[in-house]
Amino acid sequence: MSERAVLAGGCFWGMQDLIRKLPGVEKTRVGYTGGDVENATYRNHGTHAEGIEIWFDPAKTSYRKLLEVFFQIHDPTTVNRQGNDVGMSYRSAIYFVTDDQRAEAMNTIADVDASGLWPGKVVTEVEPVGDFWEAEPEHQDYLERLPNGYTCHFARPDWVLPKRG
Repeated sequence: MSERAVLAGGCFWGMQDLIRKLPGVEKTRVGYTGGDVENATYRNHGTHAEGIEIWFDPAKTSYRKLLEVFFQIHDPTTVNRQGNDVGMSYRSAIYFVTDDQRAEAMNTIADVDASGLWPGKVVTEVEPVGDFWEAEPEHQDYLERLPNGYTCHFARPDWVLPKRG
């Protein structure tokens, strides 16, 4: 049975391109979440963040693994910013679907902070999931269609959280 995750970590294109390739990820879509505008669009998304909705098979990958990749591919220590992208749309946030996801998010943030892998403290918001407004077709699968398109996300292969003891 599939599980749903909703994450925001800056421009949604780059996150989608990297997360969709993970084992166990069944489908993804980009959109707007965590804000105040009904039927959000690129031109009118109010306080929503650019986010990614992920459907995954928990028998093949864990929510924790998704979060570890999420913290590897974006900078969770900058408020309302990823690279050259600045504003509330580009904040770091985890929108939990279940209480277990909330607990795992808090544990993962504590582990990221303790690891010293990032130069500052994690500022990622952890909030209950709300409406997810699907982004326009031109934003879906963007980097698959335009492989040399803009992204501020990249894998950091040497970035690995220590195992919990």
